[in-house]
Amino acid sequence: MEFRLAKNSDLKAILKIIAEAKDYLKSAGIDQWQQGYPDQRDIKEDILKEDAYVLADKDKVFAYAALVFAEEKSYQKIFEGSWLSRENYAVVHRLAVDKEYKGKELAKLLLEEIEKLVFKNGLNSIKIDTHQDNIPMQRLLEKSNFRYCGIIYLEDGSKRLAYENYRKGEKLWMN
Repeated sequence: MEFRLAKNSDLKAILKIIAEAKDYLKSAGIDQWQQGYPDQRDIKEDILKEDAYVLADKDKVFAYAALVFAEEKSYQKIFEGSWLSRENYAVVHRLAVDKEYKGKELAKLLLEEIEKLVFKNGLNSIKIDTHQDNIPMQRLLEKSNFRYCGIIYLEDGSKRLAYENYRKGEKLWMN
């Protein structure tokens, strides 16, 4: 299995994984990704900007995430807490795993590969957010070197829990 940039030929598989994730969130009563986002346009833009990453074996895509090496407007203000650092950071969005492979720690592996790439590129901080009811994602983040930092609000006003994986020098923040 390899961690790589997504290609246009991966679009169909990625959209299937995103649709499965939306269905899972809906069935779990989690009001996240239920108003159309993310859609085909979002994923195509990720691929075009080279922000789209997959775990894949040849043409079989197992997991997807967008990794953006730019500031996130919604992260400028954080409430009821603070970020671990004020350094430049990368942001993870739209993380999802093929439902046939859930429970096989592929999401954790994807975050580990993202961490390696971000730190290799000279940044010491990765930020991500999730819905307050998305307990499985919160557990994943806590098992993957992320610390809860506070609350942020998306541009549409939606409340999200904010997490950061920060290392100073070679020391990672660990639980």
